[in-house]
Amino acid sequence: MEYLIFAGALLLVILLIMGTEYLNSRACRRKFLEKLYQSYGKPSDRNYGLEELAHIRLYYQKHSMPHQIDDTTWNDLNMDLIYQQINTSCSAVGDEYLYYRLRTPVYDAAEMEEWERKIRFFMEQEAERHAIQGIFYALGRMGKYSLYEYLEALEELGERKNFRYLFWNLLLLISAGAMFFSPGYGILLFLAILCRNIVGYFKEYRQIEPYLASFRYIRRLLACVKQLCSRSMPEFWAEQERLRTCYERLRPFQRSSCLIVSSAKGSGNPLELALDYLRMIFSLDLIQFNRALRTVRGHLGEIDEMITLLGQIETAVAIGSYRSSLQERCCIPVIHYDKGADAALTIEELYHPLLREPVPNSICVTRGVLLTGSNASGKSTFLRTVAVCALLAQTIHTCPAAYYEGAVFRIYSSMSLKDDLLRGESYYMAEVQSIKRILDWIGQARREGRRVLCCVDEVLRGTNTVERIAASTQILKLFAREHALCFAATHDGELTKLLADSYDNYHFEEKIDEEDIRFPYRLRKGPATSRNAIALLKALGYDTGIVTGAEEMAEHFQKSGKWE
Repeated sequence: MEYLIFAGALLLVILLIMGTEYLNSRACRRKFLEKLYQSYGKPSDRNYGLEELAHIRLYYQKHSMPHQIDDTTWNDLNMDLIYQQINTSCSAVGDEYLYYRLRTPVYDAAEMEEWERKIRFFMEQEAERHAIQGIFYALGRMGKYSLYEYLEALEELGERKNFRYLFWNLLLLISAGAMFFSPGYGILLFLAILCRNIVGYFKEYRQIEPYLASFRYIRRLLACVKQLCSRSMPEFWAEQERLRTCYERLRPFQRSSCLIVSSAKGSGNPLELALDYLRMIFSLDLIQFNRALRTVRGHLGEIDEMITLLGQIETAVAIGSYRSSLQERCCIPVIHYDKGADAALTIEELYHPLLREPVPNSICVTRGVLLTGSNASGKSTFLRTVAVCALLAQTIHTCPAAYYEGAVFRIYSSMSLKDDLLRGESYYMAEVQSIKRILDWIGQARREGRRVLCCVDEVLRGTNTVERIAASTQILKLFAREHALCFAATHDGELTKLLADSYDNYHFEEKIDEEDIRFPYRLRKGPATSRNAIALLKALGYDTGIVTGAEEMAEHFQKSGKWE
């Protein structure tokens, strides 16, 4: 009787512990989801490491296309930082698809209309948005790596068959039966096979253990699909139908993977501990893994499609949240998909989304822009702002401006360049190659009926003045002849006259006091008429002799055209 009381008490303690853990997990989930709901419409505060961003790029790299934003332009525009500001996703599929979305401009009006409909749905339907956020929170992330890394590595496992496991399991059962006829030999044989099975199990389990994380995530993908498909969302009916098809085709994976991913090892769950022993003795993990592996290898297309469709849904939520965070400081762009090489670009109250206190500017142009002005006056920032606004218009249909109207552009930049010591390339060589890639794409864009929008900061600054002005003039003229909408910043005032027939001149200026220089960051029409490099030396406290000598030399050159 005492044993029954002790066993009952022990069972009660176990149930209490399990119940407490369950309630605590539920409370943590509710708390996190409440915080998630309240964070909608606020900039993301998530921190990223360089390694994490490298894994987030993998979906984009697996689905790369020629018309996507290239690495040079992406890095010039600091798009990693803008991505981090926009991304409020809860899952790996949302992380990776949003990155892909920002690097993949939409060139079809119907596709963009579909995106806009999805974004607005989640912005307007709060209850449905909360439900979807909860589903993607349960999906979560994989941790350190992308699912695509695991799927690629599956090929390294080679062909795996279950015959040998079944053979040794049969021998184990035969040896157990032999104990009834010859206990001594039967026990000896049973222990020998048992030891062989356990040692072999651990040896092979170490090989498959890294891949179990991918199988667990695929199961969570299927659970996410099942929950999404159970919801009534007419706006996503087509996506739900495709997801249901993928789910049905991967049903065999659910059955074959349940034992190997049912719980994390070492969890302390008594039932799980008992199951662990059965796994080790009969190699159940290995047998089920091989069956699941065959299913995954045969349905990689369906897994990729699930990631794509789920990523699109969560990305629509993230874009809506970003729009809400900008409040009244953003607009839905007007994009003319049927206009080509001569389309105008009009932007009102444009600002850079990463700046805390940006100064908005407006511009309306049909041809290239030559931007002059003093150092630190805002030229480079303005170039980036124009390119970022056009990129966001064509990817997430959201602009950091009061009004945006333009055609569909192929977007390129040549700005934040540097020399490459390892490859032995100079800064000038990097510039030449960067601009050449834009020239190469202009003809292709023209044949497609598209117009190139390119931003070039300080054309060919890596060479001497005479050759820089001569080469820059010819390059920028070629951009104009090919109807590229080029925004180019320069310190060479000579270009404003040489290119007056093909470029509109704008400038930024500074305000110089006796002891200080201020920058209004306001875009002005016409070329710059002032220089401030020497004045900056004075404002920063440089030796008087350096400042005076420089002013005298500059004044002499302007009068005589010769250096003294």
